Amino acid sequence: MKTTRRKFIATAAAVTAGTAVASAMPSIIKPVNMISKYPIVHHVFFWLKNPGSVEDRDKIIAGLKTLRKIDTIKELRIGVVASTEKRDVVDNSWGVSELMFFENLEGQATYQSHPIHQEFIKNCSHLWEKVVVYDAMDV
Repeated sequence: MKTTRRKFIATAAAVTAGTAVASAMPSIIKPVNMISKYPIVHHVFFWLKNPGSVEDRDKIIAGLKTLRKIDTIKELRIGVVASTEKRDVVDNSWGVSELMFFENLEGQATYQSHPIHQEFIKNCSHLWEKVVVYDAMDV
């Protein structure tokens, strides 16, 4: 009987551990699901005309934040250069970036011509010297 109880307890423990791992999986794989849910990525880098101007940088950031009102933008991240290790493959010459996720190409096209986006360009384009855009699709 002891052998049976031991086997039962070991099996119950294994099932409990497996259930705990399985229930934790959605939170572990959530970022991957976001990418699959929003497979169109639009990443823009801005080089400021006055790279040392915190005021100009903050104006672009404020302008980018207005883009959150465009409903086809599903995720929007705004960033500045991180103080990471300097390596030959890292370009840290830009000042501000935006990273957007869209459900589809139509949503990205809507964003391009949206009045809020056009207003951002009108109000902030005098602040940047160069813009580089990388568009990608999740595969």
